[in-house]
Amino acid sequence: MSKHILIVDDSKTVRNLVAFIMKREGFAITTAEDGLDGLEKLYAAAKVDLIISDVNMPRMDGFTFIKTVREQEAYRDLPIVVLSTEGQEKDIQLGMSLGANLYLVKPAQPDKMVKNIRMLLG
Repeated sequence: MSKHILIVDDSKTVRNLVAFIMKREGFAITTAEDGLDGLEKLYAAAKVDLIISDVNMPRMDGFTFIKTVREQEAYRDLPIVVLSTEGQEKDIQLGMSLGANLYLVKPAQPDKMVKNIRMLLG
């Protein structure tokens, strides 16, 4: 059975591009348009193996989303990858301190992103 990835990004273009890349690699995909939608999709899914999340989103930003996911016992070990245009050191440190496993700055190289995701999924 293929691994299931939840992609959370307010940009439809980015969601579709990342979904296309990941589907091509054999992953099952669910997409969400912001942190609140991401939480709803996460809770509704039978199983999510990894999350890819943007930072700047309406309603609930990526940092709040990651913090909320990490506060729940069931998702403490769920790999989370931040994919954001925010590449300043303070943003990267905040993302990692909140529980992200990897922080990639857009535009990320697709092959590097896939390699890192495969590594996180073991």
